[in-house]
Amino acid sequence: MIKSLLVSFILLILGTNAIAQNTFSISGLVRDQKDGLPGASIYLSGYKIATVADNDGRFKLSNLKPGSYDLLVQIVGYLPYSKSVIISDKSVQVELVLKENVAQLEEVVVRADPNRQKYINQFKEFFIGKTPNALQCKILNPQVLNVDFDITKSTLSVSTTEFLVVENKALGYRLKYMLDHFEYNSRTHIIYYSGHPFFEELKASTAKKKKYIAARETAYYGSSQHFFRSLYANTTKEEGFIINKMVKVPNPNRYPEYLINANLEKIKAVPEKTGIRQTKGKVDTALLAFWMKQKEMPKTIDKFSRADVLTDTLVHYFNPNLKYLSYTDALLIQYTKEKESLAYSKTGFWIFRPLDVPENEISVANLTGEGVRFYENGGIYDSRSLLYEGYWAYEKVADMVPMDYIPLPKKTNSVEK
Repeated sequence: MIKSLLVSFILLILGTNAIAQNTFSISGLVRDQKDGLPGASIYLSGYKIATVADNDGRFKLSNLKPGSYDLLVQIVGYLPYSKSVIISDKSVQVELVLKENVAQLEEVVVRADPNRQKYINQFKEFFIGKTPNALQCKILNPQVLNVDFDITKSTLSVSTTEFLVVENKALGYRLKYMLDHFEYNSRTHIIYYSGHPFFEELKASTAKKKKYIAARETAYYGSSQHFFRSLYANTTKEEGFIINKMVKVPNPNRYPEYLINANLEKIKAVPEKTGIRQTKGKVDTALLAFWMKQKEMPKTIDKFSRADVLTDTLVHYFNPNLKYLSYTDALLIQYTKEKESLAYSKTGFWIFRPLDVPENEISVANLTGEGVRFYENGGIYDSRSLLYEGYWAYEKVADMVPMDYIPLPKKTNSVEK
């Protein structure tokens, strides 16, 4: 036992030194069409790492591990800029060319929209969330948001040409969020947004910082970031995750498609005649309503599969710094170290569970394509590759922590979010 612990300790030291040695930098120049831009702020998306360009517009971000990073650049008078950078086995140099923000430099006439506040409120709900932490979040510059509602598609779209600033007094962060895309479809109830957040620490007393630390741990544990980190390290079971499948099966309450179509055609083919149509018309209307309702019913329903899913069958290396996850149906992920909160149970995100399944936090991950690529830190290469239901759909920007967040060891007792 002592020998085993000693070997583990030596390996831990060697591993730590290896990691420390294999760090790199991203450096380069921020400029416009002519000159370097001194004072430009350069951030790493999803992190708390940032720097400022010098008098020549040059910058350097050091001590970075291999992986994919998104650089964010901000300076007054220019459009926010983002660039994806991949570090493999050496440091990277880049040149970032910014464009002037014409909207800031020129006087802009804004037409009053009587529904703007309504759309802003919807955006807050679907972007920041409705969790207890969301109640302590505030968008400091909502005036930069451009909102549009397409009535023909029932779709709310929100965009901005500036950083959206969100103050999170629950977790102690001030987020600068470069919003790439936000869309909410009121017909399908599907929410999609993507962007680049940068985290700044809020100033706080020692007592307040302790509260922030506790709140951040609660937000992190059981999150999609926590899950994908453990999936990359092949420690999902030890971390408290159980992976099952949510399988789609034929809806037993729906007639076959061919039968529905045949009856609809038969009813609609009845000739329009007066006399016998008076009495028969009511029967036709009732039948038509019945078969139309059958047509609108979903062809399949979700079924909770009890069989455990082994991570070895799901995850493979895509390259040395990126893993690939692919599966059929949908993954159903239970986090056993936290129970569903009362606030969550009152929302529309709740996932059906058999009566004998504990009230663990349950999330469903649906693939939108063939697979999803993800990093050691839990980051997803393409956010469009997954669609969440359940707890992970419930928790949004208000419950985000930085990608370089390192939690304290998890306590054994369960807590409620």
